Amino acid sequence: QVQLVESGGGLVQPGGSLRLSCAASGIIFSVYDMGWYRQVPGNQREQVAVITSTGRTNYADSVKGRFTISRDNHQSTVYLEMNRLKPEDTAVYYCNSRLRSSDYWGQGTQVTVSS
Repeated sequence: QVQLVESGGGLVQPGGSLRLSCAASGIIFSVYDMGWYRQVPGNQREQVAVITSTGRTNYADSVKGRFTISRDNHQSTVYLEMNRLKPEDTAVYYCNSRLRSSDYWGQGTQVTVSS
């Protein structure tokens, strides 16, 4: 059974930082592309950052220079380091793993940026 478990969300002031983690089980983690997505109620889920199995990264323009995605294949964990957070970063953040037709999602973790 595949499980993706996110952690690290919470309430932070504008300009602050958070680090999200996503621990995967039930998959051969190293061969999967991993990503972080976010969704605000009423809006479509949007891609935030992706890291491929070979370590290539891609970021949404809105987070470039502020967010960093990384992975630890030994720990089967993907991270999202979020700096200089803005109120518009407020959303539920979801972890995703993808390999060809296999596509898995975590349950999401809430990030709220507010003073």
